Amino acid sequence: MGKKKPRPRRSFTPDFKAEIVELCRRGDRSVGHAVLRREGAGCGRRRVARLMRQAGLAGLHRRRQHSTTIPDPHAANRPDLVLRNFQPDPAGLDTRWCGDITYIATDEGWLYLATVIDIASRRVVGWATADHLRTELVTDALRAACHTRRPSGPVIFHSDRGCQYTSRELATLAAEFGIRLSVGRTGQCWDNALAESFFSTLKNELGNPRPWPSRAAAHTAIFEWIESWYNVHRLHSSLGYRSAAEHETALAA
Repeated sequence: MGKKKPRPRRSFTPDFKAEIVELCRRGDRSVGHAVLRREGAGCGRRRVARLMRQAGLAGLHRRRQHSTTIPDPHAANRPDLVLRNFQPDPAGLDTRWCGDITYIATDEGWLYLATVIDIASRRVVGWATADHLRTELVTDALRAACHTRRPSGPVIFHSDRGCQYTSRELATLAAEFGIRLSVGRTGQCWDNALAESFFSTLKNELGNPRPWPSRAAAHTAIFEWIESWYNVHRLHSSLGYRSAAEHETALAA
């Protein structure tokens, strides 16, 4: 058998450099040479990386994830009362809530954010921040939701199986306010999809891709984004392109 013919080497012409710049402009920095190869450019990873450096461009790398979900193997079993149904509830407000924890990078270290969202309106009805992941972070968020909304009937509060959400402290607080706790399965992000989607929206729209200078600065930015923008003005396709505030006004009427 004859030797395989070498693939023609693509030279670093101005046109080829312009191709890479255009790919980066389109947001394809994360796939780099793979996109160029798919589009017919015979090039290797190192050549593209070198050319990108010459053009003052940088590729995107998947950041290491910082997990906030640590299951407790000895926690009591709780049912999933939501079953991935995160459609706005026509039964009205304060019947189903969901919550989760995320993290925000600051120069002082992580700032953790726990939220409680009304599934019927997408409104953040309670939230809390802290420099730790202890259970009081989620109890503070749930207590804030209960004091703000003062639900007149039973509420389901859905979360993941993190040890904070399966703790005895949270169960005691939930019983005090007549809340039924619901949890999804371990490692199944779709079981708490609404809370996950909210955090993705927050991090995309909050801005400031670099770490915040302090936890206080991050807390202030989160407060302004949630209370002055997300709850009041941001439109949701699932609500017929209304804001949470508009949707709640319509439901109340």
